[in-house]
Amino acid sequence: MKLEHQSIKNLCLLIGAGALLSMLAITAILYALTSEAIMLLGGAALTACTLVWLFLLVLLFSKRLSVFTGDLCQTLDNMMSGNGEPKQINDKETLFARISHRLSRLYSIMQENRRKVDEERQELQRLVSDISHQVKTPVSNLKMVTDTLLTRTVTDAERTDFLQGIRNQTDKLDFLFQALVKTSRLETGIIRLDKKKGLLFDTLAQAMSGIVYGAEKKAISVSVDCPEDLLLYHDSKWTAEAMFNLLDNAVKYTPAGGKISVSVEQWEMYIKLDVTDTGKGISESNQASIFQRFYREEEVHNEPGVGIGLYLAREIVTRQGGYIKVSSEIGKGSTFSVFLPKR
Repeated sequence: MKLEHQSIKNLCLLIGAGALLSMLAITAILYALTSEAIMLLGGAALTACTLVWLFLLVLLFSKRLSVFTGDLCQTLDNMMSGNGEPKQINDKETLFARISHRLSRLYSIMQENRRKVDEERQELQRLVSDISHQVKTPVSNLKMVTDTLLTRTVTDAERTDFLQGIRNQTDKLDFLFQALVKTSRLETGIIRLDKKKGLLFDTLAQAMSGIVYGAEKKAISVSVDCPEDLLLYHDSKWTAEAMFNLLDNAVKYTPAGGKISVSVEQWEMYIKLDVTDTGKGISESNQASIFQRFYREEEVHNEPGVGIGLYLAREIVTRQGGYIKVSSEIGKGSTFSVFLPKR
């Protein structure tokens, strides 16, 4: 018979029976040794007192245990429903207090997990809403163009224009999905940035290669001021992606004939990279919002893009221990400053 499998009631009965038999055995032995009747009376009185106090002990313990288990069940119900915090027991030395303390810790963990789940659910809802909003316009345009081609007779020139429009909308959808894949892989930890010592000049060159055609098309001059031998601990591939997004935005919103400059400064703890353009500038009221996912100012909705480049750039820089600042003035251009830690 395993004691750990017995109920509290059975254990109390076993202890009581053991105490009774022990007292009777001791009384019988003493009587046999002394042949005194008073030994029988004393043993009987001692046995009775022991049984009474044992009964009171079991009664009080069972009452305390019953109250505790009732509170425990109520506490667990409240924890599961999120309606209440476990009661604190003042006496820290008791077993009940130790259990109560662990319940409080468990409740705090559950509340934190519940909060994170709620935040993730809200973030997912916002993401689905944003994606549906971004996809709706190109899909509607594609349907409209294809319906026109199917129902109307068009000239060769019109057909070419319609096909070019289809290509533009599919390019926009492809860009959107590629950006979402990169963002989700970063956010979910599928990709971890691997900081290694490398030449910052090579990283900037990789980023610059993606905007050369667009800058030449708009006759925008681009200059880079970066020491060719400057070494920095960074993830070259993803840092190039972040810098490309900043440069690509600069090309989009800088008028033809404008200028874009990239400069690098060495600070005590950080390397500062400035991307400065002569574009339209960003109002002070919008500067706090431009790094939000899918955010775009009302006046630039005709420009290509989906409003995820700055968000992705900030995520990449932040995950390397850095940060991004922006300073801008309407009509005088903008400067995006990237701060990357030296170590």
